[in-house]
Amino acid sequence: MNAGSVFALGSFRLHSGAILPQAKLVYRTYGSLDPDRSNVILYPTSYAAQHTDIEWLIQPDGILDPTRYFIVIPNMFGNGLSTSPSQLEDAADFSVTHHDNVAAQDRLLREVFGVEELQLVYGWSMGAQQAYHWAVLHPERVRRLAALCGTARTTEHNIVFLRSLEAALLADPAWDGTRFVAAPERGFRAFSRIYASWAASQAFYREGLYKKLGYADLEDYLSRAWEASYRRRQAIDLLGMLRIWIASDVSANSRHQSDLSRALGSIVARTLVMPSATDLYFTPEDCAADAAAIADARLLTIPSIWGHRAGNPYQNPEDARFIQRAIRQLLAE
Repeated sequence: MNAGSVFALGSFRLHSGAILPQAKLVYRTYGSLDPDRSNVILYPTSYAAQHTDIEWLIQPDGILDPTRYFIVIPNMFGNGLSTSPSQLEDAADFSVTHHDNVAAQDRLLREVFGVEELQLVYGWSMGAQQAYHWAVLHPERVRRLAALCGTARTTEHNIVFLRSLEAALLADPAWDGTRFVAAPERGFRAFSRIYASWAASQAFYREGLYKKLGYADLEDYLSRAWEASYRRRQAIDLLGMLRIWIASDVSANSRHQSDLSRALGSIVARTLVMPSATDLYFTPEDCAADAAAIADARLLTIPSIWGHRAGNPYQNPEDARFIQRAIRQLLAE
């Protein structure tokens, strides 16, 4: 397992104006950078994921091919590797948004690799949110955008889901109002079951697909696939990332003045928007609305019953092949 490289950001000024002390960005690269630096793909992480969780699709003849491209995975602030609430003396200092993730990634690309232009920004879920931010904040530098199962602004319905996750953690007696004084055992249990109910579709459960993955029954699946996964992260970091997700809005800047249509209309990248047909929180309708506001964007829905997880199909070869074909076409254009 590669722990990744560390890019020291120093005292990092956030979009809010606050300072993130001794900030760092942990990243990993795959493949070789061409001499003219023209073969770069940026692949931001998703909620609670670290680079080792999402690098499965980077392989020769995979969705992202390291024999042709130089692929950079920057770990999102809050995921436990890059600067996160659990690493700060005062977690209240963590007032990060995706504007800050993109600003840090921009510094990494420029200062470490001398990269100006990106052939593709590819992201799933919160990674798609970061990809949208890149295409809006740096339109002249992003040639292609692939946004899988994510929207440019978090919708109110999505926020209801996120607030329920937040409430599950904060209701645990381990929360003292500012921090967790112990592991929130009840909170983790509730959090993971709320997540499982939204991330996979009704049809996924109706057809019992989790049994085909080797789980004995529903409780076994919820415990070993969902609860165990989120227990790998610090609860305070899960909260921090939830708040980044809740605040996600590509138009929340001085240039676009919270006008989402104006922000999306500024994208010049060749854009592929790929929702899942059964996503319950980044819905196909919401993704289609984003695509409609982007000039010449292509909307391609993943015909899957895996819900939100269709966009990260490490257990589902059929959806992986569908995505691979679409990304190959996008990169060939």
